Amino acid sequence: MAPRKKKQVEIKPEGSMANAYIAGAGTVVDQPITTTLETNYMPYAMSVILSRAIPEIDGFKPSHRKLLYTMYLMGLLNGAKTKSANIAGQTMRLNPHGDAAIYETMVRLTEGNEALLHPFVESKGNMGKAYSRDMAYAAPRYTEAKLAPIALELFRDIDRDTVDFVDNYDATMQEPTLFPVSFPTVLVNNNTGIAVGMASNICSFNLREVCKAEIEYIKDEDVNIADYLTAPDFPGGGELLYDRAEMENIYNTGRGSVKVRGVWNYDKSANCIDITEIPPSTTIEAIIEKIIDLVKQKKITEINDIRDETDLSGLKITIDLKRGTDVEKLMQKLYKMTPLQDNFSCNFNILVGGAPKVMGVKEILSEWTAFRVECVKRRVYFNLNKAKEKYHLLKGLQKILLDIDKAIKIVRETAEERDVVPNLMIGFGIDEIQAEYVAEIKLRHLNREYILKRLEDVENLEKEIAELEDVLKTRRKLMNIIIKELEQVAEKYGKDRRTKLISAEENQITLEEEKVPDYPVTLFYTKDGYFKKITPLSLRMSGEQKLKEGDEIVETVETTNAAELLFFTDKCQVYKSKVNDFEDTKASVLGDYVPAKLGFEEGEKPVFMAVTTDYAGYLLFFFTNGRVAKVATKAYATKTNRKKLISAFTDKFELCTIVYIPEECELLMKSSGGRMLLLHTGALAVKATKDSGGVAVMTQKKGQRLFEVKRYTEGMLQKPHRYRTRNLPAAGSLPTAEEQGEQLKF
Repeated sequence: MAPRKKKQVEIKPEGSMANAYIAGAGTVVDQPITTTLETNYMPYAMSVILSRAIPEIDGFKPSHRKLLYTMYLMGLLNGAKTKSANIAGQTMRLNPHGDAAIYETMVRLTEGNEALLHPFVESKGNMGKAYSRDMAYAAPRYTEAKLAPIALELFRDIDRDTVDFVDNYDATMQEPTLFPVSFPTVLVNNNTGIAVGMASNICSFNLREVCKAEIEYIKDEDVNIADYLTAPDFPGGGELLYDRAEMENIYNTGRGSVKVRGVWNYDKSANCIDITEIPPSTTIEAIIEKIIDLVKQKKITEINDIRDETDLSGLKITIDLKRGTDVEKLMQKLYKMTPLQDNFSCNFNILVGGAPKVMGVKEILSEWTAFRVECVKRRVYFNLNKAKEKYHLLKGLQKILLDIDKAIKIVRETAEERDVVPNLMIGFGIDEIQAEYVAEIKLRHLNREYILKRLEDVENLEKEIAELEDVLKTRRKLMNIIIKELEQVAEKYGKDRRTKLISAEENQITLEEEKVPDYPVTLFYTKDGYFKKITPLSLRMSGEQKLKEGDEIVETVETTNAAELLFFTDKCQVYKSKVNDFEDTKASVLGDYVPAKLGFEEGEKPVFMAVTTDYAGYLLFFFTNGRVAKVATKAYATKTNRKKLISAFTDKFELCTIVYIPEECELLMKSSGGRMLLLHTGALAVKATKDSGGVAVMTQKKGQRLFEVKRYTEGMLQKPHRYRTRNLPAAGSLPTAEEQGEQLKF
């Protein structure tokens, strides 16, 4: 069938709009999706990456830079605070995306929000809290702000051609492309951004440590950064579980995660726990909600009440305890089961030269050094030019001062004002710029003191020019300037660490398993994935098992309440659970639906349930092509109580069935062609990997497949030797007439 042609629709406005008609408007054009993505989506993606979400080497995104530069132009570095609404309005000259977004950006930069280790904005009024989801900031008309003293380091020498400037969106003013920051701001304050196809998540480090690491790197590029930059330092404090090897990996690759946990103290008189610091990746509401949920599920029984007591003095979560509670043990539970201990994922993705790049800390310091060297060079060059200009003027003045009477005579005898400069140029052999400067000297300055000072200035300028030129030629002197400024910043703005470091090995959470009541139970598992746990007493008193229409029980296992369960699925995954996670039930109910109970993926179905108490024995995976994989059950045991394991078995072949055997035994395999084979599991080697393809056991003719496997018991076959073989793979044997007559059932 031929494709339908697109109908061309032309819209022709009438009246005064007719002149605005554009040829081809409204025409539907066929376009490949790849072209649409390239022409429409890619520019948007690049804009988000380069102009919105990813910070640059100075540590700022464009929105931050526009806001802070506007505040600098408003004189808020040294002046009094002004209304936040005024700041947001002024910033719209550089950032036309609405005052709400601008104000939200400013809030995060304030000391009141407590989101940054070194805030760049001083604030007055309610700025919300970074550690609270519900504590919202006040409207901009109610709050005030100005630049913090440390912001001086962002704008130092910005008017000395240290960085490039570009026009704003309507070319009415200019703004800097980067700030000439005098310390590695990119590492000192945390920064998070989500772009298109990439993201950035930079943690904060202690200012003194960053400056020290940068100084040592400048002195020796082969320095081990971890010797000076110990670990991240978060605004909210907390305790960081320090692992030197993991930190060095993050420093080398720019990726990794660190474990941070909250800080607490026990009030014995009130029998309560006060949590005063939390990880940077969570909020007080998330912690409280999770603890309440655990109490409702009866997984935590030691808590009477929990409340948020955060006030002007700072963060505080109070937990009232039941009498006799083991506080240390409870806190170990909370660290393990709530966001009170959480991972901070590092992703040091930074724009360098207009391109995003994930870098380790040493590479970031290298890029920042190159950036800072360029800034200092441009500043020195600017100062050099200014000094040369002044020197040039004073050299002209020096010639005049040698004969002031002659200069006065030239001026007095010049008929017209416009001829004063040319006559001075001719009379003393100076250029126009020098003559203009001399002509503007006031009569009161023609005294001995002024003359001596100017001559002294000439000598000083000669020394200054020589020194500046030497700095530009000598890299060591240039680096010494950067080092000196870093030392000054560390001395002036450095603070003690907020995040305490504790040994990760010594503080492993070794939470003892809760003792669960252990008693005999019978487990029933159905084809559709329903599970029942019934006690012997209830089973004796119950009647027929209730099942969904078309469902049937495929496994019945007698075990104990302390056993563990492995649920294998059709997506080659296994979900781990415990028998005691399921409530005791009766035969008259459907039971728990395992996919919903354990959170299976959409469309994922269970195919087998294994029950074990000690992970002894083996799991055998039979595939329809006659291959079998034998895997030790202990391969599915985990130390961290993970609930889900991927690649539980191979997906290369179609699965026939799974059999769990506590010990070696014989299994009877049956092919769709009618042949049968007795397999002793001891003949199979145990595979080292869970997703092994196994070995060929029962060969299949074309169009035939293995379809049934059952544990063999004595008396099941009249002549079992017929179906045993010394060599594998084997085709098996057809049943005898007698055995066919008995209609052997599996």
